[in-house]
Order: sequence, then structure tokens, then C-alpha cells
Amino acid sequence: MAARGKKLINDPNDVVTEFVEGLVETYPGLQYLDGLPEVKVVIRAGVAAGTYDKVAVICGGGSGHEPAHGGFVGQGMLTAAVSGDVFTAPPVNSILAAIRAVTGPKGCLLVVTNYTGDRLNFGLAAEEAKSEGYKVEMVIVGDDCALPQTQGIAGRRGLAGTILVNKVAGAAADTGLSLEEVAEEARQASEMVGTMGVALSVCTLPGQETSDRLGPEQIELGLGLHGEPGAAVSELQPVDEVVTRVVKQILSQETQYVPITRGDRVILLINGLGATPVMELMIATRKAVRELQMEYGIAIDRVFTGPFMTSLDMQGFSISIMKSDTTILQRLDACTKAPCWPVGSDGGRQKPAKIAVPVPSSCAMKSDKMLQQSRELTKQGCILEAAIEAGAKEIIRITDSLNEWDSKVGDGDCGTTMYRGATAILEDMRKCYPMNDAAATVNEIGATVRRVMGGTSGILYDILCRAAYASLKGTKTVEAKHWANALEASISAIRKYGGACEGYRTMLDALIPASKILSERLEAGDDPLNAFIISSEAAFAGAESTRHMQAQAGRSSYIAADKLASAPDPGAMAAAAWYRAAALSLKSMSSET
Repeated sequence: MAARGKKLINDPNDVVTEFVEGLVETYPGLQYLDGLPEVKVVIRAGVAAGTYDKVAVICGGGSGHEPAHGGFVGQGMLTAAVSGDVFTAPPVNSILAAIRAVTGPKGCLLVVTNYTGDRLNFGLAAEEAKSEGYKVEMVIVGDDCALPQTQGIAGRRGLAGTILVNKVAGAAADTGLSLEEVAEEARQASEMVGTMGVALSVCTLPGQETSDRLGPEQIELGLGLHGEPGAAVSELQPVDEVVTRVVKQILSQETQYVPITRGDRVILLINGLGATPVMELMIATRKAVRELQMEYGIAIDRVFTGPFMTSLDMQGFSISIMKSDTTILQRLDACTKAPCWPVGSDGGRQKPAKIAVPVPSSCAMKSDKMLQQSRELTKQGCILEAAIEAGAKEIIRITDSLNEWDSKVGDGDCGTTMYRGATAILEDMRKCYPMNDAAATVNEIGATVRRVMGGTSGILYDILCRAAYASLKGTKTVEAKHWANALEASISAIRKYGGACEGYRTMLDALIPASKILSERLEAGDDPLNAFIISSEAAFAGAESTRHMQAQAGRSSYIAADKLASAPDPGAMAAAAWYRAAALSLKSMSSET
């Protein structure tokens, strides 16, 4: 029986906030935006958006990979780092806060690891920042060499090679280059690096049980930074043999992950995954250097060893190999005050540890004022309130099931993420949702989700709500056909921005069947409530059918088909659950009247 992992923490929900606070107390060259726990952004001390005269370089992602990315904020490297919750992409509002806080006239570069949630959230933040007048470029890093180049639509994952790309970008920006020039150097660097990892254990998320997926004599090759299953499991071997296998995969001429051949010069980065002793990392470094030199005829210009991008308490390491040239070497050798880059930092604190967040007021900030407004609901308002409450409570009820399914096909936090959204919706709906205005209420739900959920689920539900709002806006009396049209618009928006389609093993496999049946039954003249109930059954059937689908999007796309068959897609099950709960609540209301 699995046991709860032992951690030196307080409340599991506060680990990222408390990490940020400890980080800026340790390094006087850093500050954080005063928006904790919702906005978790570390910035260079003394950088003011209006006067900063260089390109700002911003990176970020889910927490749990420390020191990435907050530890690499400093002159000559990152200008700001945005943190999400553990293994959860940061929300759009946090990314926007970072952009507004540090971006000057020369613009900013977003360096983004290639995960669906990160791409979506940073992409939407970039578009919103552009609409506000900021100059923004985005470079996506996908340096994973463990998976085939054509693995679904998700592509190669962003791993520890991102740290080298950040250093190149930060040093280039520090010389005063334009945004286009900095982005081009970062993009070229990202195409020159390949990474592959190996683990002896699976990481344990704060407050959750320790996985027993790997036996005592097993190692996993090519696993993801979020603990998702790797490309292969094998018996424990001497580290020299493991390093040989990893280097061979990265430099494979068959797959051509990186343009490195005999006679080239490279930079080598050996990255600890969180619980690997320095001694073991150095042993791996020793072998990697010899392997490159003697077996591949490759010269090594620089070697970096240590914990750069970890996975909580995972035992293991990754190897990154970057093709070297004069410019890349110049950027890597350039002075930086980023505290966790090997050269370290110095200096005393000149500024306070935190500054105000330059973002618009959230729903919660406006709640006191809105509470004073009338709460007398119309019939439509009562129906909408009942449906929302039922859907949110159902998500809370099945949280553990969602986590269990996700632990088999993803990173194990789908239920936790959805729970965070559901509880916030229940809280906000009593404070500031204008229930008598369906469109505005849907829009506020999107704002709630954006604020608290993060990750792929958060941004997809935000997109869903924004599209539904646009469809419903201006409709005085919202009828069943309008809701059906709004659902169709939401599905179209998710397809557009997420890239998934029916059969890709996502939430759409629940929503698309529901939408089709709802529209068909309404067009046939069925009672709207009966049409809603029947469509909810289609949603559940669609969600259950994902057991037999090969994932083509999200983290599940990295997992073998036989493992996917052990559980339905948790995102689809969540969508089916709230949809059906909403339908049943209206049926219950109807029977009572």
C-alpha cells in the first residue's frame, strides 16, 4: 500500500507561496509582486517597466522544478519568472502581471517550455499584452529526445535545455539587442539542444501518496519532469551504461534531434532531478565527457553540473547537449547575477522585497461592493444558480477519482485542479456573479477559473467561458437554443486554440457528443429539459469511450496505449460530470414545481 510522502512543508497548498517568500529573502537581487498566493512572480530588483531600456526576458511554468525558474532571475539572465502551482502552468493573469511589471519600450521575450498548458497560457497572455501595446515575442523550447518526433500534436517536451536557452537570451538582451535579435538567438539556441532524463524513483507531490510505479531494481528512461511515465523501463544498471544509452539517444543520426556530428563542439549540462546526490551527478558527468570525446569525437567547450530544472524529490538526472558556436559561448560566459546560475551572485538589497501587482481588480477585490447590490433572482437566475452549484459540487465529490485516473495517464492532479476551480466558483457565485444575466455570469466563471486553476484545464475552461459569453452576449432572454449555440461556440474555440479534435482523448470527447445530441433533439422539437438530460448521457458515454482512444494531445499523448486503457481521460470525465449534474439539478427543480 502506498504511503503519503514525507515533506518538510506546512500546508501543501502554500508550498509555492512560501518558496517564493524564502527565495527573495535569500537573494537580495530579487523581488516578488505583491499578489501572493494568486500571482506568483519573481522579478529583478530595481527593474521598472516604464524605464527599463533592454528587452525583458520572461520564463515560467509549473512549480516543483526549482531552482527553475525563479532562481535564474537576475541581470544577464531572466528579468522575471512566473510560477504556477506544482506541475501546473501559471495562469494568464500572472503572466500578464510579469509582462506589465518589467517590460519597457524594447519589449519582452517569453521563453516557454513545450507543454500544452504553458503554450496556451503564455500564448493568450502574449496576445492580451500586445493588445495593450506591448511588444512581445515567444520562443517555445522542445528539447526532449526520448519520444518520436511525430508524437501526436503535443510535440517534444521542454526540459533542462531551457535553462541554457534562457542564459543565451538573457545575455543577448543585456547587450542591448532588439527584441527580434534576442528572439532569434534564443530560437537558434533552442534548435541546437537535446535532452533526455533517467529516474530511479517517481516524484511525490506535496500532500499526496508516494507512487510505487518503479520497483526497487528498476529505472525509467525518458520520463517527463512531472512524473509522467517514460519511454522505457529497464533494470538498474551501472551509471556508465545508463549515460552511454542516454547520449546515444540524444545524438542519434536516425532521429536527428540535434544537428551534432563528429568534430563538432558542444556544451554539456548534467541536471539533477531533485534528490540525486552531487557525488552521483559528478560520476555521470565524468562518463558523459569521456563518452562524447572518445566515442563520438566531439569536443566539449563547457560543462555545467547541478540541479537546474528538477522534479521535486525525484532521484535521477538528465543530460543536455547543445551545439556550441562563438555566439553561444559568448552568451553562456557573460556575467550574470542570477543566483542559481553557477557563477552565483552578490550585493546587498537596495529595494523592498515586494512591489504592487500592476493588474486590474479581480472579482474577489470587487466583491464587497457587489454584495451591496440586489440579490433577488429571476426564474432564469434561479435555474442558472442551481445548475452551476450542482456542477461544482459534483466536481468536488469526484475529486479523488479524477486524481486517481490522472495518476495513471498524466501527472495525478486533474482532480485537485478541478477542485480548486469548483470551490472558487461556489465562493464567487455568492459574492459577485450576476445570475440574472447569463452571459455575464458565464464570463465571471471564466474569470474565476483563470484566477485559481491554471494549467491546461484552467486555460481551456477559460477559453470555453469566453466563447460562450461572446455567443450569449446581447441576448435578453436566454433559451435552450442559445445555450446550444454557446456550447458549439465553446467547442470551436477549444478546437482552435487547443488543437484537439474528437477522438484525441480530451474533454472534447464528452462535450462534442453532448453538443450534437442537444442540437439534434432541440431541432426535432423535444422538450428542452429532456434534450439536456439525453445530451448529458451522451457526454458520459463519450467520456467513457476515451478508455479505448490513443491520446493525441496533452500529457497523455506521451503515454503508451496499454497504460491509457487502464483509465478514462480525467478531463473528459470531469466535463461529463458537471454537465450531467447540471442537467439533473434542473430535472429535480422541474419535478418539485
